[in-house]
Amino acid sequence: MNAVERRSVGALAAIYASRMLGMFLLLPVLALYARSLPDYSPVLLGLAMGAYGLTQALLQIPFGRWSDRYGRKPLITLGLAFYAAGSVLGVFAQSVVLLTIARAVQGAGAVSASVTALMADLTRSDVRTRAMAVVGISIGLSFVLALIAAPALDAAIGVPGIFGVMLAMALLGVALLHFAVPREPQRQGGAEGRKLSGLLELVRRSQLRPLYFGMFALHAIMTATFLSVPQVLLDDLGLPSAEHWQVYLGVFVASIAGTVPLVLLTERSGPATGGGLLVLSVALAGLSQAILGLDHGHLWVVLGALTLFFAAFNYLEARLPALLTQAAPAADRGAALGVFATAQFLGAFFGGTVGGLLLRQFGISGVFWGCAGIALAWVLLAGRSGEPAPEASISG
Repeated sequence: MNAVERRSVGALAAIYASRMLGMFLLLPVLALYARSLPDYSPVLLGLAMGAYGLTQALLQIPFGRWSDRYGRKPLITLGLAFYAAGSVLGVFAQSVVLLTIARAVQGAGAVSASVTALMADLTRSDVRTRAMAVVGISIGLSFVLALIAAPALDAAIGVPGIFGVMLAMALLGVALLHFAVPREPQRQGGAEGRKLSGLLELVRRSQLRPLYFGMFALHAIMTATFLSVPQVLLDDLGLPSAEHWQVYLGVFVASIAGTVPLVLLTERSGPATGGGLLVLSVALAGLSQAILGLDHGHLWVVLGALTLFFAAFNYLEARLPALLTQAAPAADRGAALGVFATAQFLGAFFGGTVGGLLLRQFGISGVFWGCAGIALAWVLLAGRSGEPAPEASISG
């Protein structure tokens, strides 16, 4: 990457990762905090946990389409303002209902598609997978950092204080966007992406559908996996919850040794073998789930399977959006990424819901085998589809 690309990727990855860090920071502590509030109930807790993802899924497509029309930076600024407003509400929330509203307002700043589209606008196609890999790794680091920092922050400043930290990160994101990210290039305005018929065309495109499904499947597997893995570590392996962060940190660091070669091979091989690497990565993710389904009672087996999973996950988290930005029409890239991000959050919702049903009916092994089944379906679809080629605009 050249200097402008490095600057763009670094600032946008920081904006993306800071928002994800805020979301991850609440995962280990929100449930316990909600139990201390006067209107607590399991149903309200579920709403508080899921409100962020719900509004994200509902608004990713509108934000992506509007970014095609009005520009990326104005929409990202608006999204960060929603995130900041929700954080302020969270600081003062004294009930689970208000926590739910705060999380919903935070999620209304659905800028994932707009940030990814701006990164695509500011990078060349031949380095885009590397740029997306930086985002993917930064998200992974945010996840690990949140697991380490959340208990300490909760003890020091409580959940209201964590919302205050999220407010500070939102304001920092606005500053980075306007002072560190270069000027966005001029576009044609996304005429087709603004129309419902054009949006439906983006959804139906044969080149894009496998990528939408891939992101849906990836995050369904990820969510279901982390529905089960903490229980495996605590119940089957006897690791206290306070020590789980050590496992996640070690596994993530080790997985980079698998992710980096896949990224480099993709950049060197090009479209000729890129589709094969995609299928291989999905197969590795499925294999990791099958291993966990067969044996999750031995520490080194679990560590090896999780390392394999994260190596594939980090690569796919980078490769799928890179492929989408290459295959989608340039003028409607934000709208296509909005569909893509919606698939991501719906996948997370699906993974959590179906994972819970599998856990109740078949136990932890059933969750892992369900994830392996999703990966198998993805392998079959990806193998038949191949790697998408860049496409012209809808009107072209």
